[in-house]
Amino acid sequence: MAKVTVYNQLGEKAGDMDLEKTLFEAEVNEALVHEAVVAQQANSREVIAHTKDRGAVSGGGKKPWKQKGTGRARHGSIRSPLWVGGGVTFGPTKDRNFSVKMNKKARRKALAMVLSDKVAGKQFVVVENLEIPEGKTKTLSDLMNKLPLSGKKTLLVLEKENKNPAIAAGNIQNLDAISAQSLNVVDLLAHQTVVVTKAAVESIAEMYKQV
Repeated sequence: MAKVTVYNQLGEKAGDMDLEKTLFEAEVNEALVHEAVVAQQANSREVIAHTKDRGAVSGGGKKPWKQKGTGRARHGSIRSPLWVGGGVTFGPTKDRNFSVKMNKKARRKALAMVLSDKVAGKQFVVVENLEIPEGKTKTLSDLMNKLPLSGKKTLLVLEKENKNPAIAAGNIQNLDAISAQSLNVVDLLAHQTVVVTKAAVESIAEMYKQV
């Protein structure tokens, strides 16, 4: 079983913590991690571009001019794609679906691989608890400066009910906060170091150990 050092709120070593082997000592498969990243990004993609075809453009209920005798080309509607302001042919629509399916077991394995890589690279820091009265930025900032982070971009993982540190983290550069229940591959990979409370580690192990 992997072990990590646990720090207190003074930034001092307060002991060690055993980590769940299946979750924090998984063998990394880069292809599976990549698949999880692609799936997550695709599933969170918003469809913005949307064009109207000739059936959705307003106007054009009447034939612009009679079929014959004008010397002009025949037209049936000003909604035709040939007209300025007419419909768009084969344009992007909001009906597009970018979602990618990935089964839960594979997704959890990918998460375990990224967590294991953080632990192996000594980029996984555990703190006993985080009590930040009134969400004071300075209190959290002082603690972060005492931990072995070296000014790296850091992800703070908290138990769901501990909201004050997340509020304080919003004002600190290179520090983002997330709940253990929302932990995901993309956020882990986007940050060089992860700081986790003991309670959050236990929550993660409870939720994701079945990989």
